[in-house]
Amino acid sequence: MFRVALHFTTTVIACFVAASVAWSLEADDAALVAAAKGEGKLTLYTSFLGAPFHMSAIKSFEKKYGIAVELLDVRASELRERLRTEQAAGRFIGDVVQTGAATMVRSLRDGELQPHGGIPNARRLSPRQPATDVIVPSYILAYGILVNTMQVKPADEPQSWKDLLDQRWKGKIQSDDMRALGGGQVMFSVLEDAFGRDYHEKLAAQQPIFSRDVGNDERRVARGEYPLRVPQLFSNMAMLKGLPVKFVLPQEGVPYIRFDMALLRNAPHRNAARLFINHYLSDEVQLIYANAGLIPVVDKLDGPVKEEMKTMTNAKLLGTTDVDTQDAMMALAKDIYK
Repeated sequence: MFRVALHFTTTVIACFVAASVAWSLEADDAALVAAAKGEGKLTLYTSFLGAPFHMSAIKSFEKKYGIAVELLDVRASELRERLRTEQAAGRFIGDVVQTGAATMVRSLRDGELQPHGGIPNARRLSPRQPATDVIVPSYILAYGILVNTMQVKPADEPQSWKDLLDQRWKGKIQSDDMRALGGGQVMFSVLEDAFGRDYHEKLAAQQPIFSRDVGNDERRVARGEYPLRVPQLFSNMAMLKGLPVKFVLPQEGVPYIRFDMALLRNAPHRNAARLFINHYLSDEVQLIYANAGLIPVVDKLDGPVKEEMKTMTNAKLLGTTDVDTQDAMMALAKDIYK
């Protein structure tokens, strides 16, 4: 899992330290704010695809510090290509990258990142979600099962990932494509680790219908075109409020993606970038995440979390993707789901 990246990081840091300006965890916050305001702006590269709570987090930073954030928001695969192209050409435009942990480790190994030099709020992180000298956690996305409540009786709702194998769901499960990067591949990897290949061969026999049009696919379930959809982001449920759908939290736990942040190599607005990452570990932003149905990465929150969100913030984490097996998992998914 992500622990592989933590061990690898220590061998990479030395390549950057000589060129970086060190800031300790005890650095004067006022000095950092002043330096960041002097730079005046920053550019964020991310793959959160327009989620409204992310925009709220960005706006809270702009309002608090008066520093403009220029945004590039694309799919993870497109983001990887953008970074490779820009850095290979020596065009250093982006300051901060925010993406899934496995994708972030690939950027680290490809030399696209640099040490941040210390993030004061990193001391607030949960011991289960530690930062490194380069990579800083920001939030966790968790996946479950989406159910159409008009088509599925409460007694028939799947309570386990294994319930998807019930013959009643054959040809009726709408699924994110497990053969490509994204939520479907996360679910595939985690359930393969948990239940083995035999589980996926049985699930493939259920003839799930693959798509990558997440927003539309959720609404297709709401319209009754399919009774079930997997994997469903809990944080997307707010956009489906009032529709005949329900989120089911499987008893085994939830596959998840931890979204991390880092400074891009030769970031032109390094201080603003550090302040931006620091802001994302504040109560203000972590509460935005928690109240949007994401799992915070800080140890404690000083503020209220909506009652309907508390189940997810305390959900059991079943597993996530491993950067060292990601390619093999995609190949296996292509072999099983033909």
